Amino acid sequence: MTIASPINLILLSLFVIVVYLQLRPKAPVCLPKGPAPVVFRTFTPTTLLPYNGEGDQPVYLAVRGRVFDVTPGKNFYGPGGPYENFAGRDASRGLACQSFDEEMLTKDLKAPLDDLKDLDSEQLENLQSWEERFSEKYLVVGKLVAERDPEAANA
Repeated sequence: MTIASPINLILLSLFVIVVYLQLRPKAPVCLPKGPAPVVFRTFTPTTLLPYNGEGDQPVYLAVRGRVFDVTPGKNFYGPGGPYENFAGRDASRGLACQSFDEEMLTKDLKAPLDDLKDLDSEQLENLQSWEERFSEKYLVVGKLVAERDPEAANA
């Protein structure tokens, strides 16, 4: 029996393969990339408008001066969704009145923000309920100020 028998050659080949598999360079471990960090910022009605979910834009909407990132609910708030009129806009009056029609939106984006003073207690309660739902579900990414507000310079 010689050292170069077929069984010894097979065992040697297997040994070489196992050693190679153990010692070969490993691919570096890469963690998956997370979402881009959200920076809290000041919006005006005109700077909020592009955040309507078209293209790759996120979907933001404002409720009582707070801007929420509702992109996870893009099916509802983005293009083609039932609440798409609110995307990139102040949705406060529409949510309070439980109306998703376009006439609930402020037409003149340069005008002062809607102060909602004419809402009755039931409408204010509706608005509070929506605001709580958004606070539980979505990130606040900014605040909404009027175009002529001194803070608008930061928008």
